[in-house]
Formats: sequence, C-alpha cells, structure tokens
Amino acid sequence: MSALVLGTAATTLAAFTNPLQAALPVLPDNDLASQGDSDKWFTKIKGAHRIAYDGSTHHDGFPVIWTWAFYMTNNETGTVDEDMTAVCVLRHSGIPFAFKSSLWEKYNLGEVFEINDKSTAKPSKRNLYYEPKTGDFPLPGIDGIKKMQERGAMFCVCNLAIKVYSSVVAAQMGLDANTVYQDWVDAIHPDIQLVPSGVWALGRAQENGCGYIFAGG
Repeated sequence: MSALVLGTAATTLAAFTNPLQAALPVLPDNDLASQGDSDKWFTKIKGAHRIAYDGSTHHDGFPVIWTWAFYMTNNETGTVDEDMTAVCVLRHSGIPFAFKSSLWEKYNLGEVFEINDKSTAKPSKRNLYYEPKTGDFPLPGIDGIKKMQERGAMFCVCNLAIKVYSSVVAAQMGLDANTVYQDWVDAIHPDIQLVPSGVWALGRAQENGCGYIFAGG
C-alpha cells in the first residue's frame, strides 16, 4: 500500500506540473460542482476588508494559518469579524484539508500528499487543520478551519484537483474512479464549498472584491 500511494503522489504531481512527462488519468464522469451554486456562494462575502488566499499546497497548514492571521491582525487594528471576509481556496495539493479524517485514514492521504502528523512523525491518518490538536500548528492559539468558519471565513475546494487525485489513487488501488471520486466528495467537511476549479474560484473571489495572496509553499 505504501508503494502504491507514494507512486500515486509522484504520478499525480507530474501530471499537474509537467503534463509532457505524465499523461493525465481518465477523469471520472461525474461533475458535482455546479457553477451556479458556486457563483451564489461568493455572494456571502461581506465587509469592507476582503482577501482570497491561494492554498495551492498544504505548506504545513499555512493556508489556514494566514486565514487566521488576517482575522487576528484586523481585530488588533479595530476591525470586527463582521466587517471582513477571508476566502481560502484549497486547490492542487491543498485539497486534503477539506476532507474528514475518515477519508485520510481510508486512502492514506498523509502518504499521498506527504503530510506528517507531528505527534507521531509518520504520515497523518487525520485532518490536522480542521479541528487541530495541541502541537498541530507551529504556535498555540491558531484557529482551525471549523473555528474560522464560525468567525465568517469561507473555504472552498477544487473539484478538478479532486477528480485528478482521486482517479490516480483509484487506478493505483484497482478501484473504480467514479466510486472513489464520489467517496472523496462525500467526505468534504460541512460548509466547505465544492467549486469547479481552484483557479476559477480565485477569479470569482477577486470579481467579488477580494485581494489576492499566495498561501502555498
């Protein structure tokens, strides 16, 4: 299994970064991300201060950390949560932050995405940053995704990346691509919006008044 998932990660990364060296897998037929629903989701952005974070890699949790930092420092300078919105776009290798821990364990996402659990120094079997435990973030007091959502931050995840990664994992494990894709989509945490693609979402966020900040590695 370890060899399979490590091969999956390498194949998928090559497919994304150098399509001349690695052909994209056959993508699932399903398409569960509705443009209409996604466009409507962006109307929830509120306040005078609006930012979009490009979480293109997991980068040790920094897409979530920068989201928290935006709220913390705005609070320190007199802006209340109700007058700002951070939109965090989880795409490319940042997508596992959108999934429930049960999916991390089932598909060994810690190995696939090369994310270690700091408490074990081994590939993580859980989502470290949705409801973080002590030691998951580099500093205490940083809020995870769930708590940031309660404060008004918005998180979305790239459907295209889910299709690509889930189909490669399905192929390596000898499973049906559509079944695995559906499994991954069903495991998205509540209130994280599935969007057609991460780059599509970044464009929509800017059209709705958000500035852009790169939050990948």
